[in-house]
Amino acid sequence: MGLLSSLSRRGATMLAPRIGQVAPGFTDGFLQKVLDRAVRGVGPFDPAAQVAAQALEENGGDVTRAVQALVSSHSRLAATQGFVTNIGGLVTMAVAVPANVTGLTLVQLRLHAALAHLHGRDLSDAGVRSAILVTLLGHGETEALVKKGKLPGNARWLASSGTTAADTPQLVATQVAATLIGQLGGKQLAATVGKRIPLFGGVVGAGTDARSTWKLGHQAAEDLAG
Repeated sequence: MGLLSSLSRRGATMLAPRIGQVAPGFTDGFLQKVLDRAVRGVGPFDPAAQVAAQALEENGGDVTRAVQALVSSHSRLAATQGFVTNIGGLVTMAVAVPANVTGLTLVQLRLHAALAHLHGRDLSDAGVRSAILVTLLGHGETEALVKKGKLPGNARWLASSGTTAADTPQLVATQVAATLIGQLGGKQLAATVGKRIPLFGGVVGAGTDARSTWKLGHQAAEDLAG
């Protein structure tokens, strides 16, 4: 995640006492609920399979072009929600960050679920769902966690192994949630200066969220292609 990743370790340590206040309730259970909303849809936010089918139709059945269209559209969506939820300056950070975290996570999870559906993955399969959660971390972070034994495998392995243990979904969700909270500490650190200027804070949020979504989307497309 570029700057976010580079600052996450230092930021998580520096801001650890505040993380619980910044993202209250951001747990493995919450993350799984967001994934469920991303797959099934919520309000005007269409289900992942539906947006995947629409992208495929609009691109003449070409999966590669549909993938590009989905990544681009969700990157724009991430920029929009990032801009809106990051406006307000430093004084409103305690309110803005949870909204941004939830919105960005929902956008990215739907994108990754749609990409999985495009490649014929079963969105009700526990291994596929675990893989989709892991794609939120990016390749570098995932491989580091696999080497440390904190994850049983990367997203490609989880989606394709067909041997997911009963406790794997919970283990994966817990680790992904914990890692994202650590990255949130880095995001706060990186954005603090920008957020002292309210409008600039919105621009920082929009750009960061769009770049993150674009990068993770392309990596997810690779991992979930099978």
